[in-house]
Amino acid sequence: MPKRTRAGTLTGLTALTVAGLALGTVLAVPAGAATPRQPGFLSAADLPPHPGSSWTAGRITAGASPDVEADRCLGMALGDGRDSWYRDFRTDLDTSARQVSVELSSVSAAKGRFARVNQDIKSCPAWIEQADPEVEATLKDYGRLNVEEGAHVYGLHTETSWGATDIRLLSVGRDGTTVTVVDWGQLGDFGDAPVKAFKKTTVTAVNKLR
Repeated sequence: MPKRTRAGTLTGLTALTVAGLALGTVLAVPAGAATPRQPGFLSAADLPPHPGSSWTAGRITAGASPDVEADRCLGMALGDGRDSWYRDFRTDLDTSARQVSVELSSVSAAKGRFARVNQDIKSCPAWIEQADPEVEATLKDYGRLNVEEGAHVYGLHTETSWGATDIRLLSVGRDGTTVTVVDWGQLGDFGDAPVKAFKKTTVTAVNKLR
């Protein structure tokens, strides 16, 4: 059974801000340093099937997506765009998705980034509620997946005081020095989330990294 976590009161906002600024600092790349290799990405056919529309995949783009930079769950860990690529996916209805992959300098650095993304997702409900008291955020932990160096899947539901609801599925996985995040979302609640299919998508995403 998934573990359900209600958002609590956010504390240490200044410390989080400092940590985010430190993470976002781009270090100079030494002259002659090798350009990181672009990892493999999901295709439209790899996304959870949508009952009312087919998926369309955007191009793979280097750097940080503006939407990720502003994201309260992922922005601090993935927002600087260094050695990163992303790909957006959309349907003709209200469902969309995105994959972000980062190539780190070492296995140790990749382990650290993997842990940081996991922690930021777990902390996200508190950040959301701190930023907007009119929004209630709830996280479910759908557990670890056994693929390469591991992956983890979460569900995030938000509901406003006037009744608008959104559901996201988020996963983070690692293969060697590469970390990838898959983010799926639409209107609705936990009952509308294709968790089983999303887990399959996550396994495919990690396996495609190399």
